[in-house]
Order: sequence, then C-alpha cells, then structure tokens
Amino acid sequence: MAVSADDLARRIEQAAGRAPADLVIRNARLLNLSTGSLDATEVAITGDTIVGTYETYEAAREIDAGGRIVVPGFIDTHVHIESSMVTPAEFERLVLPRGTTTAIVDPHEIANVLGTEGIRYILDSAEAASLGVFVQLSSCVPSSHLETSGARLEAGDLVALRDHPKAYGLAEFMNFPGVIAADPGCLAKIAAFADRVRDGHSPLLSGKGLNAYLAAGIQNDHEATRIREAEEKLKRGMHICMREGSLAKDVKALAALLDDLTSPFMSFCTDDRNPLEIVRDGHIDHAIRVAIKAGAPPVAAYRAATVSAARAFRLYDRGLVAPGYRADLVLLDDLETCQVADVLLAGRPIADALSEHRHPAPVGAGSVRLDPVEPSLFAVEADGPGGPVIGVVEGSLITEHLTLDLPFADGQRLPDVVHGVHKVAVLARHGVNRNVGRAFVRGFGSLKGALATSVGHDSHNITVVGADDRSMATAVNRVIAMQGGLVAARDDHVLADLPLPLAGLMSDRPYEEVTAGLERALEAARTLGCGLAEPYLQMAFLPLPVIPHLKLTDHGLVDVDRFTLLPG
Repeated sequence: MAVSADDLARRIEQAAGRAPADLVIRNARLLNLSTGSLDATEVAITGDTIVGTYETYEAAREIDAGGRIVVPGFIDTHVHIESSMVTPAEFERLVLPRGTTTAIVDPHEIANVLGTEGIRYILDSAEAASLGVFVQLSSCVPSSHLETSGARLEAGDLVALRDHPKAYGLAEFMNFPGVIAADPGCLAKIAAFADRVRDGHSPLLSGKGLNAYLAAGIQNDHEATRIREAEEKLKRGMHICMREGSLAKDVKALAALLDDLTSPFMSFCTDDRNPLEIVRDGHIDHAIRVAIKAGAPPVAAYRAATVSAARAFRLYDRGLVAPGYRADLVLLDDLETCQVADVLLAGRPIADALSEHRHPAPVGAGSVRLDPVEPSLFAVEADGPGGPVIGVVEGSLITEHLTLDLPFADGQRLPDVVHGVHKVAVLARHGVNRNVGRAFVRGFGSLKGALATSVGHDSHNITVVGADDRSMATAVNRVIAMQGGLVAARDDHVLADLPLPLAGLMSDRPYEEVTAGLERALEAARTLGCGLAEPYLQMAFLPLPVIPHLKLTDHGLVDVDRFTLLPG
C-alpha cells in the first residue's frame, strides 16, 4: 500500500514524541520475536502502523492491556476460503476474532467450477476485505488430466489476472509429476510467475524428484505429514507450511521439528478447515496451541505463525511488533494456550473493521448441471469378486490401494457392509459430460444408507458413498435439487442436508447457520453408522488424483503412484 510523505512525517513526529500518538497500548507485555524476551512495554500506533515500543508516549486514545501479552497478528499461509463453506465476508467474521489477520488464499476450488469468474470473485472480495487477503492464482485447474472440471486454466488465463491488486503469486502446483516430467504447459505457468511466490504441493515426494520440483522454482509445501518427509524438504531449502485443517492435522506430528533454529523456515496453514472446527477449536491460534502442547518452544511457534510466515511470502510490512510494521496485533491472556483476548487490525478494533464490509455479490448459482439419477446408475459390473478397493485412512488425505474379494452376483461386485466396504461413485456435474466413476471404499464403518457431497477436491463433482443403490440415488438427487451441498439419506428419506448453492461449495447464509447445519449433517452420518469424525471431508478427498495412492474421479479409478487410470 502506497504511503505519502505526509504519512511518513506523522509517523516520525509521533515516534519521536513530538506529537501524541494516535493510539497507545499501555500495561502490555511484548513477546519479542527477534530476541525471544517477554518485556513490559507500551506500543504506540499512528494510523495503521506501529511507531514506538520500549518508550513512554502521550496518546489521543489509550488501551489498557491489563498485563496481557502482545504478539503480531497470525498468518495463514495456505487456505481455501471455499472450504469454510461460507463467503469471504463470513470467513472474515470467523477468523479475525481468533487472531488471524492475514490469509494467503488459493481459490482453486471455485476456479475448478467457474474458471476465471470464480477467481475474480475471490480477488474482488480480497480487495474489499478488512482481513489481509493475498490471492495466489490457481495453477492446476483441473489438478490433472484424469478428471472433469468446470473449467480449464492455462498460463495465459493466469497472466491475464496478474495485474489485479490482490493477485500475489502462483498457487500450489499440484501436478508435480507434470513438473518433474517438464510438461510444457506446467513450465509455462511457473515461468510466468518467476518473479512471484510459487507454492508447492508434493505429498511424499523425495530424492531427485524433489530436487527437480524445487529446481523449477517451487518454494514451499504444506503436504508434509511426517517428520522425515518435512525434514528432507527443509534440508533442501523448502519452506514448510505445517497444516492443521479439519481432516489433515499435521502439526502434532511435525512439532518436534519446530525449534528456534528451524522456525524461520516454517509456518502454519489450515488448507481446508470447516466453520464448525473454527468456532469450536480455533484457526491458526489452534495450530499454535497444538504445536506448543506437542513440545515446540512457544517463541518458535509464535515466530512461525507471524514473522516467518510473513517473510516466506514477502509480506515485509507485518509479522513483528516493532516500529514501522503494520499494527495487526493480538492480545493474549495466556501464552502457552494462546488464549486470544482482543485483536487489532491495522490499529483498529476488529469490530470497527468488520462494520465496513463492501464485499461483491456472490457468484456460482446454478452450477450443478446434472439431471436426477436412478439407482441402477450405481451398478458396478465386473468379471469376478476380486478387485481394487480404496482404503480410507482416517484423518489423512492419503488413501491405501487395496485388493479385496467382495460379494459377487449377476456380473456385479457388491458392497460388503459387514466388513466396512461400501460403494463410492463420482458423478460429473459441470455439464461437460455425463461421466460416472464407480468403485468401492473401505473405512466408513457400518454406514447404512448413503452420504453425498458436491465438494470433491479439486474438480468438485458429486461424490456419494453408500450401502445400497437406492439410498445413493436419494442422496445424489437431493444434492442436485439443492444445487450443491451435503446430504445424509437412507432409502427414500433425507435425514439431513446442508445447502451450498454458491458453486456447490459455499452457503449464502451467516456462518452460525452453516455451523448448525453442518452439525446436523454430521449427527445424521453418525446415526447411519459412520464412525468417521469428518465423513464429508474424507469423501471430498476421495476424487483428488494427486494425493497417493488410489483415488476415484469421474473418469474411473486412478493409480496415483503411476499417475494413470486403472483398466475397467
């Protein structure tokens, strides 16, 4: 943001004590992330900028911190706002009170449905936001050639958006096999953003393949799930964004790697976090708590959440409580448990900032272009009982590639609900074709009936898991009728639903209503016998063909390790 000479003069006058500061926070203790010390100090602010610490100031306005600890505002280094199932305006309402003041956003969920229209909506929302939102332009729409999305973006489409004030860099390059193979289309996108931050996405990638990926200019990764993987990537110069989402919760596993030496090269992100968990547990504040509880030094955890994140993403105006930095501040009641008492955004109470919403009208109505289906659509024809089955690993995006014998009759493989094996189908819903991928999945417990969702990373076709074809058809038809959402059904009856009519991804309602609807949908899944904590999110990643090992798209079963469709 441009600053005038007059603005600089005001800051200097107030910093030098020649004029009263606009605002002073008194009786505070500052967690100094440069030295690691906890110091009593005042914090003087002019407009949106800190101008003084470790001195005493006169002020036009004062805030008595009452001995609370002041830290910089938290930064989410990789998040899909669409995964919160609410609009960007509601996302602000959700995360600002929890201390998140900056978000590095990838709109590839809505981009896969609406293309550049979806990205422009997020860009315009970011420009109107009080929250500091920086948009990484979506690099892989679709994530691969093994699925059908609602749009396809090439390098030229992204370059056309580069000059938007909120277009920041290149979002996660999910097609890492394409990069390693030097695919011309992949390299054109990376080259077009050689002067910007280029985000990575490379689950389990190591050795020379990892070197090749990094040599292309990729700078960070949020897919590390274990210490060994994160350590190898860190040693090779990759910035590690430790993820704490609703499904993938990696901070506890990686916390042992976070210390005073590594913290400049690590940060936190949420990736995909639903509104219920944000309300109940928190956002980046929750990730900090998890890290500290798992043994990370508090200073290292707060450094990763603030200044390390800022510098990794070239946001040099924020991340420290020091003169010249943006006055995004969090006041804590307790350091180790990260209990947020108050938040200032650009030197203002967040209530004032949120009262000025100017967000653009939502987009994406009518995105489900699919006619109602019959139960017979879900029949799985086969030559015999044996074949591949997707193995769900609870709390992980990674799935197992299993081979199992299932009940077999009249030329069809059938579910084995007693042993936790259900049918799964992915239905193309963008009007491009009428593809249906059919397979089996183990891991949904003793689910009776069916669960369906229009949230299916990243092409966002309709995914349904069920014990019988009739229930599956009921669930899918309700998703179609709602123009997107989550559904739990049995036989001909819908037990619960959550409409998501904006691109089939987001609600147009306040987050409080969305949270209540999600609770009902989760309770219905439990009533049907599903033991997964996050069944709809677990389903949402079954169609993602760039996460090992076995996935299902509308094209069919994908062997991700070989990056190819299985026959049949």
